[in-house]
Amino acid sequence: MRQGSGRWRIPRAWRPRRFALVTDFGRGPYTGQIQLLLAAHRPRRPVVDLVSDLTPFRPDLAGLLLPGLRRGMPGRTLYLCVVDPGVGGARGILAARVGADWLLAPDNGLLVPLLRGSAPTDVRLWRVLWRPPTLSASFHGRDLFTPLAQQIARGRLPQATPVDVADLVGADRPATTATVCYVDRYGNVMTGIPARELSDAAVVVIGDTRVAHARTFSDVAVGTPFWYENAFGLVEIAVNQGRADVDLSLHPGDSITCRP
Repeated sequence: MRQGSGRWRIPRAWRPRRFALVTDFGRGPYTGQIQLLLAAHRPRRPVVDLVSDLTPFRPDLAGLLLPGLRRGMPGRTLYLCVVDPGVGGARGILAARVGADWLLAPDNGLLVPLLRGSAPTDVRLWRVLWRPPTLSASFHGRDLFTPLAQQIARGRLPQATPVDVADLVGADRPATTATVCYVDRYGNVMTGIPARELSDAAVVVIGDTRVAHARTFSDVAVGTPFWYENAFGLVEIAVNQGRADVDLSLHPGDSITCRP
């Protein structure tokens, strides 16, 4: 990339071929407006709502899912990541190139797990100083991140300065955490623990309940809780044909205990 007056020119081979939205917006008009604007700007570039029900207001939890969400996905994707409880405030805006992908996010810890887990040679990171002439106080996903994504797709990164991962908000947080970070529609409970850190003999303790490992749902009886390595490489707690969140009273942000 070449720099001029704080702006960066992006080589054609580095420009994204598709957009992926990663948000806590849920149902409503917010995701739809971003999709419509991106589709109108680049009709031949797909816009995918990758996930829109991340735990609201918790970028620290959402960030734990990002490495798994990106794993195995097509390269040259721009991930527009907005879990932004500080919207309209003084928090910074980040643009990152990791491998062949781009990521946009507020500087609130959301990108830290992904950046810290990537090879340093694969990461280029900027703090974006540019702001559009019209900017609402409460919907920067549409008014700031979307036009920034459009400019990157055109080959320009406007008014940005390089920054180190160590200087980001949340850079001092633990790399992994024994905390519930997401509950899916089935009631399965994802944690921030990489499954590779536990042996199959490990037990997850939740209150008075000890939850043993199983490979998958059909390996235990209906109604039985177990933990397993999920499709994102994380420790997940489930109940075969039941809801772990209800049966074990687990919620995003709750801590769990793992024992050998």
